[in-house]
Amino acid sequence: MLRTALAGLRAHKLRLLLTGVAITLGVGFISGTFVLTDTMDKGVAKTFARSADKVDIAVVPDERATEGLSASLLQKVRSLPGVTEAQGAVKGEAALVGKNGKTVGDFPTMGMSVPSGRLLRYDVDKGRPPSNGGETVLDTRLAKREGFTVGDAVTVLDGKNRPHRFQVVGLVDFGIDQEASIFGAVGFDPATAARITGQKAYQEIDIAGAVSKAAVKAAAGSAAAVYTGEELGAKLAKDAGADTKIIRAGLLIFALVAMLVSALVIYNTFAILVAQRMREMALLRCVGATRRQIFGGVLTESAAVGLTGSLLGIAAGVGLGQGALVLINRLNDRVALTAPSLAPRTVLIGLAVGVAVTVLSALLPARAATGVAPVAALRAETEPAGGRFRLGVRRTVLAVLFAAAGVAIGLFGALGMDKGESAMFVVAFSGCVFFLAVIAGMPALVRPLSRLAGAVPARLGGVPGRLAVANAQRAPRRTATTTIALTVGVGLMSLFAVVAASGKATATKELDEQFPVQFRVATQNGEDLPPALGDDLRERPEVEQVVEVRDKETKVNGEDASITTVTASAWGTVAKPEMKAGAVSDLKPGTALVDEGTLHLPGRQVGKTLQVKTRRGVTPVKITGVYELGGQFHGIIVPEADFARYFGAVDPAEIFVKTGDAVSADRARKAVDQAALPYPAAKVESTADFQERLEDAIDMLLMIFGGLLGLAIVIALFGIANTLTLSVVERTRESALLRALGLTRRQLRRMLSVEAVVMAVIGALTGVALGVVFGWAATSAMTEESVFSLPYLQIAGFVLLAGAAGTLAAVMPARRAARTSIVESLAHD
Repeated sequence: MLRTALAGLRAHKLRLLLTGVAITLGVGFISGTFVLTDTMDKGVAKTFARSADKVDIAVVPDERATEGLSASLLQKVRSLPGVTEAQGAVKGEAALVGKNGKTVGDFPTMGMSVPSGRLLRYDVDKGRPPSNGGETVLDTRLAKREGFTVGDAVTVLDGKNRPHRFQVVGLVDFGIDQEASIFGAVGFDPATAARITGQKAYQEIDIAGAVSKAAVKAAAGSAAAVYTGEELGAKLAKDAGADTKIIRAGLLIFALVAMLVSALVIYNTFAILVAQRMREMALLRCVGATRRQIFGGVLTESAAVGLTGSLLGIAAGVGLGQGALVLINRLNDRVALTAPSLAPRTVLIGLAVGVAVTVLSALLPARAATGVAPVAALRAETEPAGGRFRLGVRRTVLAVLFAAAGVAIGLFGALGMDKGESAMFVVAFSGCVFFLAVIAGMPALVRPLSRLAGAVPARLGGVPGRLAVANAQRAPRRTATTTIALTVGVGLMSLFAVVAASGKATATKELDEQFPVQFRVATQNGEDLPPALGDDLRERPEVEQVVEVRDKETKVNGEDASITTVTASAWGTVAKPEMKAGAVSDLKPGTALVDEGTLHLPGRQVGKTLQVKTRRGVTPVKITGVYELGGQFHGIIVPEADFARYFGAVDPAEIFVKTGDAVSADRARKAVDQAALPYPAAKVESTADFQERLEDAIDMLLMIFGGLLGLAIVIALFGIANTLTLSVVERTRESALLRALGLTRRQLRRMLSVEAVVMAVIGALTGVALGVVFGWAATSAMTEESVFSLPYLQIAGFVLLAGAAGTLAAVMPARRAARTSIVESLAHD
């Protein structure tokens, strides 16, 4: 029977080719994920090992320590016998001022200590390390982006936003430091780094010399951990490896989606093959083959296909992983390019998943094959019947139960639960349940959906168009399984598109309602703004209103807390927080509003009295309202006059600017920029800038999700092509008869293309419907203020792209059908 199964594979190798492609793509995604992350881990480990090799012993704060390493510990280490050099690593915020007079980036650059000599662990790309308090080095990528080079004079702000001038003496690759890679960095000698950043403690002490680890440990005490250089490199690589684990987990989720689609394609392929080979299997039964042997033969074929596809998938995964690494390197050149890493674990997982998915997907078709009676060998008809289709009682009951359960769970998550993460998980679970209903009931929907999807092609395509729609309807189970594979990818894409559009609409609504202003001025590091800036803005004719927000850290009921106030005239006009209890008008002298996030704390409920520490002692303040967290405010809000009485003159932390309606956007921006120009730390951000950044971030996520789901959609299209290819084989005589009756080759190709388009549009319409409905449910489950928004153009684009892709999927099957000889096909049995 094994020889028979292998002979069947050789006889039907073309029919199984696209099945192998589906499993190759799925396994390629999985193995490519492991190759990518393993290669990144190897590159990171090599980089950190090279850096740590310059250190003999390193001291770092213990994980439980709340402070860094002291200067006294550094002096103690330097006095140990055998120590030739010891340097403390300083790191903190030190904002670089760009050529436009403003601090660069959205966040402060990092200030780093850069020692000279053996313990310099960074690569100097140009120039030399700093040697005195008037010199600095810049991160190479930061310098290139901002147009600085060796010999330039630059301004750096300290922790109080005071400017300091330095000469650039070198460009350094700070790539081994994650924060420096993200925010950029400026480097100084250790003493200057401590002065500019304001850091009093060291993050690490690096030691060179013939000193033992035990001696350093004895000097450092229990509050610090001591590592050799080799151990330090391994620790840093392990810590950095946590990022690749997150990447791996995220990619594997999408890989599982791709494997689910592959499983549907494989199931459909084997179901069609079993139906087409009914006479062959019946003949085997006639010559003595048992049901078990027939079952085993089909599973043997599936295992062989799975093994072949998995091996090809592992090879493809190596290429995919290395290609992704090259792409990441172009986006971030600090990700090292190394040879691809193919671990034995990757091979085993790829083979196991590929073969298991293929065999499991073929179980039901194999079981169906055992039900073929020997008398079926006498029948001549092997093509699927086109008569009336019945779903069956069992399948109908399952479809109804799953649909009812999915709808009930989804409505409960969207409307019946407290909004948030738990409600969204419930909605996600309801979507999975409802999808089971779609799988069970899809065959019954094929004919009405075919009429809908094929209405235009049937009218415009003439006889070939009408034949194509009829062909899509003649085998509902087959068409249903083919289209469901596409439904998965398009449904998830539609879901993400709806959630993304709704997120944009919600953010815009909240911003407009809570702070209807055009500009926000603040510093990168959270330090206060100079009061003269607010005065200057008020004097400008383009400005209609200036709102200042002030903060003060103090003690409330004996605990650390933040007290906030806003310009009194802003309440109810510009400052309009969403109130959960009480009203903004309740904010009167001696009272306060608190955010809902602090309600769980003792004494933070409406009517309670807070004991606030002020410059005049502890002052009682009564809570009269609760506002929603998530807008521009947080903490405890008191009236402006009370704030001044409690804490005296406090500079504004933020300034919001509302310009006149008749003032153009360009003129308004120029006026605000001119007012902020004398203050390098004051960054101006418009509402339009914020919305654009938010929308760009959401669009980027949607693009990434779309790219990752694209593989699942490609596999589904291979499924459509596979179904058409197999249908061409079983409809050989039918196609020949149509040709004999006058159908041209072009019309035959058009018929198969329209059939593919109809199947693709059925899958896309079903996916879009599911994505929109559960996108609404997910949006409703997020927050009470969520705004549902339907991206019509994107949704329409998904359906159109699915139709176009269906046309491409039909190219090869249509060409094969058109080339077949009429005489030979009519003689086909």
